[in-house]
Amino acid sequence: MNAPDRFELFVLSDGEKKISESVVSGMSNCSDFLMLKEDHTLGNLLSVYLKMAPHVMMAAYKIGHPNVPEVLLRVQTDGTVTPREALVTVCKQLVAMYGQLGREFQKELALRQYADQGENAGAGPSGGAGPSGQNGF
Repeated sequence: MNAPDRFELFVLSDGEKKISESVVSGMSNCSDFLMLKEDHTLGNLLSVYLKMAPHVMMAAYKIGHPNVPEVLLRVQTDGTVTPREALVTVCKQLVAMYGQLGREFQKELALRQYADQGENAGAGPSGGAGPSGQNGF
């Protein structure tokens, strides 16, 4: 009864910013990024790929409370790049990587559909199908 509407967990309100950065004063080259309307999916993905980046010394995320859709991501670099630059670079790499995955998936799906059409073309009443008219599937 007290639960918010589902759309409130992922749709930004008017004037809300998706991500905000605050510099951590006690650590050099370190920033916290607060991402609204996100969860473990994005937090874990970004922290794992940031840890693989060459100039990132530390990357971690946390969720303050399960009912609050916010992710706090902390990034510290060696000073060669800023934490913001490291995050933007990793985001661009992930977008490119998932774009390539999507293109390969679409290509394989089209090939599968083409192959299925070829199999079904010869499966008429006497087209090599079994007694029930099916191809054994």
